[in-house]
Amino acid sequence: MTALDVTAPSGVDRPRGGPLAALVRHSVALARRSLIKTVRTPEALIDVTLQPVIFLLLFTYLFGGAIASGDRHAYLQFLLPGMLAQSLAMGGIALGQNLNADIEKGVFDRFRSLPVARSAPLVGAVAADVVRYLTVCVVMLGFGTAMGFRVETGLLPAVAAVALSIGFGLCFCWISVWVGMLVRTPGAVQGVMFLLVFPLSFGSNVFVPVHTLPGWLQAFVHVNPITPLVGTIRGLLVGGPVAHDLTFTLAWMAGLLVVFVPLALRAYARRA
Repeated sequence: MTALDVTAPSGVDRPRGGPLAALVRHSVALARRSLIKTVRTPEALIDVTLQPVIFLLLFTYLFGGAIASGDRHAYLQFLLPGMLAQSLAMGGIALGQNLNADIEKGVFDRFRSLPVARSAPLVGAVAADVVRYLTVCVVMLGFGTAMGFRVETGLLPAVAAVALSIGFGLCFCWISVWVGMLVRTPGAVQGVMFLLVFPLSFGSNVFVPVHTLPGWLQAFVHVNPITPLVGTIRGLLVGGPVAHDLTFTLAWMAGLLVVFVPLALRAYARRA
């Protein structure tokens, strides 16, 4: 059975509308399941609500006076778009953990017995993460505004920044899905993903300008997918060129989907 096979067991009617329409219906239903779980366990949103706020406060008031010539407001204008990108990357870690936990509990055994697309549980879980990424954007921009951050470009560029951020998060989280299908425990998912996300976050232009870094680190920063995303969000929120960074961001998003969606589906087929 392939990843998109929706052939029903004997005695069960084939879903109408073809495999793609069935995949969409099944994914929406399973996304609703994930959202219900989130509503019933709101503490699961700590990583996209309280944690970003703490990081923003810490970096603004601990390092803002030293990095931006003592001007914390200027540093906040520089920092918040980068922290938004970092929070989105870290927000996807919970997805891999939750999927791994569902597999260990036997939830996916139940899915296999149903006449649903094999990929629907993964696609549905990823689709439900839109709420988590939207929460990150609202919390970061709302709390940042309370701290003194100001969007300097207008409403439409700000909306575009949020849309791009969510889109990148949905692409990046497939890495977490893949890891969740490979490792044995939810704790291991968190450990592996932190080993990936932390170097990408700190080895980028999130916290300091690229030209202040040593040459060998600049080489890594320039090929880091977080870097063009941060550059695009900064341009859309506080002004500056975005075309170059946007091109590379879209290329990274496409590359993440092309590479990690098939890897995640293959690992899921072997695991579940």
